Amino acid sequence: MPESDDGHRTAGDSAVRRAPPVAFRQFVLKLHSRCDLACDHCYVYTMADQRWRDLPRIMSPRVLDATARRIGEHARAHRLDTVSVILHGGEPLLAGPARIESAVSAIRQGVAPVPTRLTVQTNGIRLDEAYLRLFDRLDVRISLSLDGDRAAHDRHRRGADGRGSHDRVDAAIRRLTTGYPHLFNGLLCTVDLRNDPVTTYRSLLAHRPPTMDFLLPHGTWSTPPPGRVPQPRPTPYADWLITVFEQWYHAGPPVRIRLFDEIIQVLLGGHSRLAGVGTSPAAVAVVQTDGAIEMDDTLAAAHSGAARTGLHVLRDRFDDALDLPAVRAQQAGSASLCATCQACDRRRVCGGGLRTHRWRADTGFDNPSVYCPDLYALIGHIGRTIRRDLAVLSGAAR
Repeated sequence: MPESDDGHRTAGDSAVRRAPPVAFRQFVLKLHSRCDLACDHCYVYTMADQRWRDLPRIMSPRVLDATARRIGEHARAHRLDTVSVILHGGEPLLAGPARIESAVSAIRQGVAPVPTRLTVQTNGIRLDEAYLRLFDRLDVRISLSLDGDRAAHDRHRRGADGRGSHDRVDAAIRRLTTGYPHLFNGLLCTVDLRNDPVTTYRSLLAHRPPTMDFLLPHGTWSTPPPGRVPQPRPTPYADWLITVFEQWYHAGPPVRIRLFDEIIQVLLGGHSRLAGVGTSPAAVAVVQTDGAIEMDDTLAAAHSGAARTGLHVLRDRFDDALDLPAVRAQQAGSASLCATCQACDRRRVCGGGLRTHRWRADTGFDNPSVYCPDLYALIGHIGRTIRRDLAVLSGAAR
């Protein structure tokens, strides 16, 4: 069997090569490669890939303009009806208002006439009134990272001086929701088993976000996440998420939780738009501050260089990335899954989980997710809940 880009043999390799490429629809721009927090669970700075040390701190105007042109070239070539661009980091607000405004202007001009939805993903501690006015004028939506109440959030999201960031983030969210609620895109929360799930959910819900993302902490078979042991039982992350699901589902959900929504969508026969759920092709490309075109940057948690493509916006097209074996593997859906996943009755919903979480040093990505037992249990619980309620509705309709 041929080898993958990381030197490991992969399941379904011939099917991967045959799979037609799918255009990128989401582009992550690393405007600034440094951060003003020192979160100890961050995949960029604390895990296997330490290339951030050698990256330019800020994306240059030349690279920014080339990136905008390449996105527009790709969108027009594939006749996309819209594209999504996320201003990311590090911490993108460290780039400063002027650079952010020039970035937004370059992107809108470069991608026209294709409509562009722009979002900034921020830790929030620099999100003051001036930035809010800027994002309002530029029509840029805002997503923030918040791990729950003060104790939960400050467990990981601290400054280099050890000071927690919760109060500053909480104040930023209140400024956003009071004066600019139309810009609020949602909250991102990394799960920590030590934090009470109900308290965490309710503290996030108090901000009335339109969307919540609950993220599993990044880990692999070689460097397992906290509390995840290599046995089918226990399933601590499933138990944590199921507790949140029960609160959310039976309250007649007041907020969209993407993980749950996308699992339900696939269970009902639809397709997922969330990485790590379902078998839809990955359609995201990342551009680093130096102009390097990369794959999902969470792959930094697997091994050094796992996200690399060898391509650069100053000389290469995004279409060139679509021809790479590693990108094809990410877009091949169930064909790229290992034998264990192929035999699983929940593979269509699980999709093998996030590719990053499948990594093992001796077998590459040819494994189930390190979270396999948790994903299996969570999907099973949601599936039983949905089937029960559909049966009740069906009986009531007769």
